[in-house]
Amino acid sequence: MPTYIGLLNYTDKGIQAVKDAPTRIDRAREAFRAAGGELKAVYLTMGQYDVVTIGEAPDDATVARVTLAIAGQGNIRSQTMRAFTESEVKSIVSGL
Repeated sequence: MPTYIGLLNYTDKGIQAVKDAPTRIDRAREAFRAAGGELKAVYLTMGQYDVVTIGEAPDDATVARVTLAIAGQGNIRSQTMRAFTESEVKSIVSGL
């Protein structure tokens, strides 16, 4: 299953209700699961991004749908990147 990295920043609304973050993470984990994926890790970070996530989803459309639904609640702004595993990189590069 493809891997995706999420770079998240809290909105004003999200930071004002930061005490609800553990519940929001649980709901995000369930949203990924319901879509056939898995939210594998969530990290609170220091620096340019407030939170970094690692998840898996069946395809780009699925992760886009889940991400839009979560971001649409107004607590975060997100950037999502498709990540390739080491074995995927070897396969990609072998075709050069």
